[in-house]
Parts: sequence; structure tokens; C-alpha cells
Amino acid sequence: MTKRHVSLPAEADEGVTAFIEEVDERLSGDEDTCAVVQDVLVDLYGDREAYDRWQAGKPVSNAERVRLQGYDPCNATLESEYYAEKDEDRFERSKHLQWLWRQFDATPMADNVEFALRFRRMLADHLFDDCGENCRFFKGITFTYGHNISVGDNVVVHDDVHLDDRGKLTIGDRVSISDGVHVYSHDHDVVDQTEVHNYHTVIEDDARVTYDAMVRAGNRIGRNAVVGARGVVQSDVPAHHIAVGMPAKSIKVKPGWEDVAAPVEGANENRQAERRIEYDLDDGIDAFDEFDRDLSPPN
Repeated sequence: MTKRHVSLPAEADEGVTAFIEEVDERLSGDEDTCAVVQDVLVDLYGDREAYDRWQAGKPVSNAERVRLQGYDPCNATLESEYYAEKDEDRFERSKHLQWLWRQFDATPMADNVEFALRFRRMLADHLFDDCGENCRFFKGITFTYGHNISVGDNVVVHDDVHLDDRGKLTIGDRVSISDGVHVYSHDHDVVDQTEVHNYHTVIEDDARVTYDAMVRAGNRIGRNAVVGARGVVQSDVPAHHIAVGMPAKSIKVKPGWEDVAAPVEGANENRQAERRIEYDLDDGIDAFDEFDRDLSPPN
């Protein structure tokens, strides 16, 4: 075992626990999520005096006003907000929770590992479609929506990981995702990049995706498999295989698992099409092409 138990001093632990339980209780209750997020951020950033002064109608500078308005997630937009096919009802709440997650990560308290892991774990219960026990989420993790992610027990996701759930993302038990990994569940048409295809991407139990790797949408990383550093997964990785490279290819089976693993020869089948998620756009949606290009082939 390479880790040891670490704990906060009793008084600090008491304060952390009380704060997290208070936020958890408020997010679980009948309060408007947007209002809860705003209130929590005002206090986390130590801006209560300025906020109350602004609310009382007293003068504030333009910079102060922008800062104070920014604690309210309803006054912000996220990139995923512009996606035409998103579920508007589910996104409204997940946007507010994403805003709290991201703004918390920008505070000095996000570097207090014991506090931050517990706080993000609590938020994941509200944001994700499902989140198991004893998960650890480190700093700088981003999502598309959050509500299309399911995570098993004892999962660890390290710094600066992007979990794209524009389609659907399922992560099994005891999965380890290292720093800088990008896991996608959507792809773009090669001719018209505004045409988006969504997929179900799966990382099965006990798999490990090592640093700076990328998992393309619609692929499955099998149980107990390993994706090597900076590998680019463009096809399925069978259970117990070690896959490396660009594109990632199986090079061996984990020692001891040879009798139950599929052979390396002929592995890495692309089954992306089987995991495509179809969607319909709402009638009357105000859609637009941000590139405004003519895609007609040349004569």
C-alpha cells in the first residue's frame, strides 16, 4: 500500500464537516439551487459585507458589481449551454452545481485536499446521475453537463481531467483516471463539424487510464485494463489488456490474467456505432451555424 491515512486537526475537521453538511442539506431541500450556490460562493469568497451593501442599494463600483453578480450562476453562461440538443430541464440544475464546483476550485480552500475531496464528493451526489461510495475527485475536473455521468465506488479522478458527458459516460468501481486525461462521449462529422454524434462511453471496473490519455467517444475500456500514458483510445480495449500508443493498441495481457483475457491478436475492435445515442432537436429551436460556411464540394 502506497498511501497513509491523514486527518485534519479536530477543530478544523469539525468546521469542514459542519460546512459540508450545511451545503448538502440546503441542496437536498426545497431552496432554489441557484440561490443556494450564490449564497455559498459569497461566503466562500469572503464577500458578504460587499454583497449586503450592494443588496441594500448602496453604491458599488462596476468591477464590484460584476464580481458580485458572478456568484449567481444565472448570471453566467457555460460552453455546454450553447449545445442545441441538451436536456433543458436537467441542465438548469446541473449548470448551477457545475458553477459551484468550478468556482470552489478557484478558491484557496480547493488546495486543502482533505476538505476539497469531501466537498466535491458531496457535490457529485447532487450533480452526477449516480455516484458511488468513497470517490475522490481532485482539482480542475470539468464536465459537459454532469448529469449524464455515472460513477461507481472507490473511483479516483485526478487533476485537470475532462469528463465529457454530452452523450453518456459510465465509470465502474475502483477506476483510476490520471492527471490530464480527456474522456469523450461526443464526436463531430468529418465534413460538417457542426453535426454532432453522441455516444455511450464506458470505463469498466478496475481499469486505469494513465496521464494525458484520451478516450474517444463510444469506446469501452474493459475491466482491469490499462491505457498507457498519452494513449489515444479509438477502439475497445479488452479486459485485462495493456494498450499504448496513438492510436492505442493492445500490446500484452496483464501478467496472471492470460487464461481469462482475450488474445492480443485481433483485439481493439471499433464498436462505436453500437453505442451511438440518437437525439431530436426541439421544434422551433433558435439554432445557428457558428462557422457560417459553404460546405458544398467544389465543381
